[in-house]
Amino acid sequence: MAIASLTRFTVPLNTNQSASAQGMLMPKLQYRFRVSFENFGVSSDRVELTKQVVSFSRPTVTFADIDVHVYNSMVKLAGKPSWGDVTVSLRDDAAGNVSRLIGEQLQKQFDFMEQSSAASGSDYKFVTRCEMLDGGNGADQPTVLETWELYGCLVKEANYQEVNYANSEAVTIQITLRFDNASQGVGEGVGTSVGRTVGDNVN
Repeated sequence: MAIASLTRFTVPLNTNQSASAQGMLMPKLQYRFRVSFENFGVSSDRVELTKQVVSFSRPTVTFADIDVHVYNSMVKLAGKPSWGDVTVSLRDDAAGNVSRLIGEQLQKQFDFMEQSSAASGSDYKFVTRCEMLDGGNGADQPTVLETWELYGCLVKEANYQEVNYANSEAVTIQITLRFDNASQGVGEGVGTSVGRTVGDNVN
């Protein structure tokens, strides 16, 4: 096969949209990522959380519906945005580092022994950052392809999962996070300014 034919491995476009050598864009790969946490728990060393992450669900955003009824029809507008919960699955290490950090965060939100809650959200909320990487490592430092930063995070649910005599897999802890806002990094998408147009018409 001629190497030049590899440039045909894509969707054919209109003549005025096509380049002489198109090719495909390199996709981001699901397993090239890292997740870090700021102000999670009370211990200063949180790198064990990052090292023990198994999976992370990237954010979803939903706009509420606004229906404007008119003479014979209806116009649809975008209402307030709402961020969906994200889940993080972590390996539960034998030294108890992950379990301890998660326990610290839960205790910040609510002291289970004293049955005492935090005075305000700022006492326990944290930042979660997910970075998509290009595969570099060691002497070849990884390049960050995308950054999701989640602000005002709290642990909605901590699931310590089951243990099973018939299962040889590592024990995991799954935490579900709620958050107030998110950005995709400067120039990367969500959170990047595209200007604002003010008009009188609904469409």
